[in-house]
Amino acid sequence: MMYEVHCPICGEETTHRILKESSDLLVQCEVCSHVHRVLRPPCPEPVVVRAIISDEDSSQVGTIELNESDKCFIGDFFVAEIGEEVYTVEVCGIEVGQRRPSRARATDITALWTRVIDSVVVKISVHDGMRTIPCYLRCDGERDFQIGGIENIDGMNVRISHIKLRNGSMMRKEGWKAYARKIRRVYGTRL
Repeated sequence: MMYEVHCPICGEETTHRILKESSDLLVQCEVCSHVHRVLRPPCPEPVVVRAIISDEDSSQVGTIELNESDKCFIGDFFVAEIGEEVYTVEVCGIEVGQRRPSRARATDITALWTRVIDSVVVKISVHDGMRTIPCYLRCDGERDFQIGGIENIDGMNVRISHIKLRNGSMMRKEGWKAYARKIRRVYGTRL
């Protein structure tokens, strides 16, 4: 393992290889090969942040563990805990007191507003001649849907014509794909 530290021979901060770990570190300079001891860096203290975890139509309060030095951004992925249950979540909002910034230091965060992305419900509008049939498909957040692809949804074969993403953009080009966790709605025609 490598570590940046001040070398007494080189007189500047250089890359060192850690040779031995105990109460302090035995390191060797990569520039001059000098071996010396340095103090072990302090371990960052974990910060437990309150998280509101949404799974489609229900929300629960859980926690996310961050390091003191971490910065959190909207769109980041974390592991959240609710009791013994563990979920992969995406940050949708950050609360710092009364403000809602797009990023914040872990120590300043009051709460994180998140949504579960392990398993998501994809809303699908199937056009069948004169009517549109609403369908809901629970699937893995990493499953991809492709424009022009054929899916079997509620016993119907459906060709995907376009996909609306959560960021507001619309995908229409044949062959383009999107992960289920990024999709707001899938549109298709019944075959």
